Amino acid sequence: MTTSGRIQLLRADERPATPWLNGGGVTREVAGFPAGAGLDGFDWRVSLADVASAGPFSRFPGIDRVITLVEGAGMALTVDGGEQVIDAPFRPFAFAGDATTDCRLLGGPVVDFNVMTRRGRVEATVDLLGAPGPLAVPPAATVLLVCLAGSATLDGTELARFDAALLAAPGPYRLLPSDGGVCAAVTFHPAR
Repeated sequence: MTTSGRIQLLRADERPATPWLNGGGVTREVAGFPAGAGLDGFDWRVSLADVASAGPFSRFPGIDRVITLVEGAGMALTVDGGEQVIDAPFRPFAFAGDATTDCRLLGGPVVDFNVMTRRGRVEATVDLLGAPGPLAVPPAATVLLVCLAGSATLDGTELARFDAALLAAPGPYRLLPSDGGVCAAVTFHPAR
């Protein structure tokens, strides 16, 4: 982790992989708040998961989730009995973390991007950005920018694939994706 002015840089190569209890994959936490909070105490948590096999998702009571396919053929999620096919990259799908959810892989392992927020405390929007332009951090909000493909430059700070930047200071930032770069901008704000 490197801090440079208004940008807290979170490098991908500094994240440990946590194996799932069911053996179906691993998760790498990108960031969470409050820092160091466990699965029962976070207000928000963002991670990348390598999903190697089909199986049920862990249930997270009181949590809202947004999942985005990053790599692979995709998956079919059955959420409380209804199926949602997620087979196109960079299209966020929101669902309740307390729903009974099962995953079927469509053609081998996938990498997915996960955003979890504690219902009633924090809300999040997930925007996928692939073109140069301004990135705004509204007052009373925090933005986590994660480079999901290619590379990007944020206010002169280089981001490689899966690197992230935590932006807590309000104001405009300048984002320049390159090499087919696609970044997820996750904006967290207090629940209304």
